[in-house]
Amino acid sequence: MKAGMIGLGAMGLGMARNLAKAGYLAAVYNRTSAKTAEFPGLAYPSPEALAAVVDIVLICVSADQDVLDMIDAISTTIRPGTIVVDMSTVSSATAQLAAATLSEKNAEFLDAPVSGGVEGAKNGTLAMMVGGSAETLAKAKSVLEAMAARIVPIGAVGSGQATKAVNQIMCAGINQAVTEALGFAKSQGLDLDKVIDVISGGASGNWFLQHRGVTMTHGSFAPGFKLALHHKDLKICQTMAAHSDYPIPLADQTVLDYDQLMALGFGDEDISALYRLKSN
Repeated sequence: MKAGMIGLGAMGLGMARNLAKAGYLAAVYNRTSAKTAEFPGLAYPSPEALAAVVDIVLICVSADQDVLDMIDAISTTIRPGTIVVDMSTVSSATAQLAAATLSEKNAEFLDAPVSGGVEGAKNGTLAMMVGGSAETLAKAKSVLEAMAARIVPIGAVGSGQATKAVNQIMCAGINQAVTEALGFAKSQGLDLDKVIDVISGGASGNWFLQHRGVTMTHGSFAPGFKLALHHKDLKICQTMAAHSDYPIPLADQTVLDYDQLMALGFGDEDISALYRLKSN
């Protein structure tokens, strides 16, 4: 199966590299063409050109409108039976609209957002939550396995994105808990490296503490997941929560905290930059 990758950002680039290693990558497109240089002979000048020559189109872009723009573009050239898998983080409504647009061209669609950060994209160990038909997933699965260690079918189109919203709300809560706790530890004059080491092995140990605890407390915030992108995702979560009349106060507070950090110029840092507010 020939795969085309649209979007070579922090996540998409790692995914594309793993597709290439697995022998699936046949085409790439990125709005900034310089990022396609490491894939000689595979760069296409437009998403329309890419969609015309592959069996499966993989999309990883930043925002809802970006996804819809790509869907509108590829729908002009896509062949019947082509599978489109959107791995961006967008709303369920956007996923459903994308599926409807592609169905008019007899193309298939899966919404398959991922979790695992830049490390997971690089190592091919992402968790993928998939909305769409079981038949379509079965056809795409071998390609998706080049990028993800866990591929879980959730339900109908849009359910993958709804599950990713759950993940992003949970990430906000974990970020709040870990940064606040480590800020408290600092206020107590504790050796933070030792605190992180012992707590990571106990009941409150978690991935974020293990992978970001030492870096944040040492003042390093190189992005694994950019704060501004999580802010964008949480705004989507707020809209979805409002539609279902369900309060998400931890996410709401995190949006406010991120607003403050972005105003200070820290939007391109890792989400662990929340520690900046908690450790003063």
